[in-house]
Amino acid sequence: MKIFALVAMLLCSTGLATAEDAAPRPAKAIKAGRPMRIVPAQAARIKTAPSGAVRDQGSKAPRDAASSADHSAAPAVAGSATPSDCQVRLAKLATFKPIPLLTGAGECGAADAVLLDTIILPDEAKVEVSPPATLRCTLAEAIADWVREDVAPAALKLGSALRGLDNFDSYECRTRNRVPGATLSEHGRANALDVRGFKLANGTAIELTDVNVAKDWRNGIRASACARFSTVLGPGSDGYHEQHVHVDLAERRSGNKMCEWDVREPVKQADSVPLPPDSVPLPRPRPLAANLSEDAHPRSVKTRPQ
Repeated sequence: MKIFALVAMLLCSTGLATAEDAAPRPAKAIKAGRPMRIVPAQAARIKTAPSGAVRDQGSKAPRDAASSADHSAAPAVAGSATPSDCQVRLAKLATFKPIPLLTGAGECGAADAVLLDTIILPDEAKVEVSPPATLRCTLAEAIADWVREDVAPAALKLGSALRGLDNFDSYECRTRNRVPGATLSEHGRANALDVRGFKLANGTAIELTDVNVAKDWRNGIRASACARFSTVLGPGSDGYHEQHVHVDLAERRSGNKMCEWDVREPVKQADSVPLPPDSVPLPRPRPLAANLSEDAHPRSVKTRPQ
């Protein structure tokens, strides 16, 4: 009997230790003066998550990190896996399509060019470039800054907001003024833009060479352009820029700038001077056709029969 009692005690003590290791009971469940209930040892109940859930938890942190990195990274530029620093800056000022390499005949072409569609003003309004201009990114950025900071505020003085830029010419593989044998134009390097004028929200078209547009306003646009660009050519420069204004970022060894744009006024007709009352008026001049030869105008000159 003693042997059986000893074996029973050993089994109970072993089962107790195993049950406590697997599932410890709270201390409050044990009360003094009351016999302890001994339960058989049981396998610990462990809730095992599905394998897929474990993988999701393991990949959650990297995905969140990537997501936060996307928000803090530079704006993505459509069509270019690695936008240039200029394109990253330009993406905050305009909408465009990147042209990684622009090639043409001879020395024509440029690296890091873009097709400039619209310029975004500080109030999020858009200024359409019509037609879209093919430019080096650096020139596109300079154009966007000029429009945002100078032209748009000036347009408000004319009574309406700025909504369009009239692009007369941008990239074109040609010589200066299309003169055969002349030096390559900055247009051939996508480093120049010819601006005809601007369009306002009320439908008004403002041409920079229109003498009927307020002279003070045109003077202000001229001063801002000459301060920002290396070359500004308009009326009075060389006879090729009477209907538009050329701007570029040409690099010169001297670092000098060229600003040739005459802001003209309407031509005033001379006032007629009244003749003295006793003066005799001169005869009217003969028509030009009467002074021409018979070969030039055979029907306008009468000849005697031979």
